[in-house]
Amino acid sequence: MSKVYIEDQVFEKRDYSAENLPKGEYENCRFVNCSFANCDLSENIFLDCEFEECELSLAKLNYTALRDVVFKSCKMVGVGFQDCNQLLLSVNFQDCQLKLASFYKLKLKATKFVNCNLQEVDFTEADLTESTMDNCDLSRAVFEYTNIEKSDLRSSFNYQINPEINKIKKAKFSLTGVVGLLSQFDIEIE
Repeated sequence: MSKVYIEDQVFEKRDYSAENLPKGEYENCRFVNCSFANCDLSENIFLDCEFEECELSLAKLNYTALRDVVFKSCKMVGVGFQDCNQLLLSVNFQDCQLKLASFYKLKLKATKFVNCNLQEVDFTEADLTESTMDNCDLSRAVFEYTNIEKSDLRSSFNYQINPEINKIKKAKFSLTGVVGLLSQFDIEIE
């Protein structure tokens, strides 16, 4: 099967959960209000693309290239980003539902997560250096051997990050959020 090359296109209100998006390279494309739920997006290439109000829950991303891709108001529950092509991986998220997603061992330097639900997200061994998590719910998110140096979590909440096993040098936290750095010490803070 030959792969397609599509540039500067807008795809609106399409349901790819029944029939997968054609395999290929998509450059400077917008996907608006499309459904990719349980869709196999493996081996596709997305360059400078935007997904807005799309359903991508449980989408398969095996060897999918995401370069300068923005997700806005998307539902992406349980997506395994660790399966993506990691070469030049560059993504940003705004107003997205990313509950149960996995970023295991990914290099996500300077990634922006703005107003996102990051509950139970796996950031184990991820490199989030200089990333921003602005107003994100990080309840039960997993930070183990994660690099969040120089990252900004000042407006995020419900996180528990163990400073003994994570790199947090020069990261920014709010005074109320510091409790999430001390929870594993079983101390009482009043």
